[in-house]
Amino acid sequence: MRLVVCGSDAFAVPSLRAALGAGHQVAAVVTAPDRPGDRGRAAPRPLRDEARARGISVLQPPRLGAPEAVAAVRVLGGEALVVASYGQRVPPALLGGPEGPRYGGLGVHPSLLPRHRGASPIQAAILAGDAETGVSLMRMEAGLDTGPVLGQVRVPMAATVTAPALRASLAEVGAALLVDVLDRLRRGTAVAIPQDGAMATSSPVLRRQDGALDWARDATAIDRHLRALQPWPQVTVPLGGGRVRLLAGRPVPLPAGGAAAAPGTVLGIDGEAVLVRTGDAAFRCERVQPPSGRPMAAAAYLRGRRPPPVPPGAA
Repeated sequence: MRLVVCGSDAFAVPSLRAALGAGHQVAAVVTAPDRPGDRGRAAPRPLRDEARARGISVLQPPRLGAPEAVAAVRVLGGEALVVASYGQRVPPALLGGPEGPRYGGLGVHPSLLPRHRGASPIQAAILAGDAETGVSLMRMEAGLDTGPVLGQVRVPMAATVTAPALRASLAEVGAALLVDVLDRLRRGTAVAIPQDGAMATSSPVLRRQDGALDWARDATAIDRHLRALQPWPQVTVPLGGGRVRLLAGRPVPLPAGGAAAAPGTVLGIDGEAVLVRTGDAAFRCERVQPPSGRPMAAAAYLRGRRPPPVPPGAA
């Protein structure tokens, strides 16, 4: 099958590799425009780089819905438009119709649709404490992630998984699912199952303020945010009279005498970690990063500031 692959980060790379490995032809890759990175160099574009290394044409339109971008994609003659973490809405003109691809747009979405439609399904699954997640391959339509599902793979989710690790594993699952669906489409055996809109949940674009937490939350919620909001927007918490990025830590039971302390109280030092009272238990802060500073052990950060008050009887 002749394909056009759309994506803007590393999540799409396994799908590109799997499609090529299965014998499909990729006419071009459509990805986001280059942007400045560190020291004046272009920021990484994993899908762009993978395509160029394989001699595949790369298109980087600022807006895929622009008439000139639609025309540039149409002229490629793709039988299907594969979309994996692209970051732009795909115009209806590229999803079907007499001049569109024969099989329309095929979206590789890292959730069990209709659960977690939208921009941040991986983070949403961790934040919700889901026991499982997965990848859905949908036939795209004008609505956001509302199209009928052509295939779905369920994946159990470990209680300690982070967003980057889950994203990497789901990218591989999605690549295998894509190859399976393309084969069924080619043989005419694919079945598209409509989503139940009544069961839908959303996962909107993450904002910087989503990571600003206070210690009144439950320790489990803080842990989920810490694992979900990597590498962005990350979690910040008040500590030692300032506000720091929380880089590593985990919920722990309250130490003796800690129940009377208010949320945010430092309950003690455990090696290089700091125990902080939360809304329901305690959180073991292991690594933090102060503003304009380097990552460090939480205890080392506190030693550089005024000693925090310790509640009577706390360990």
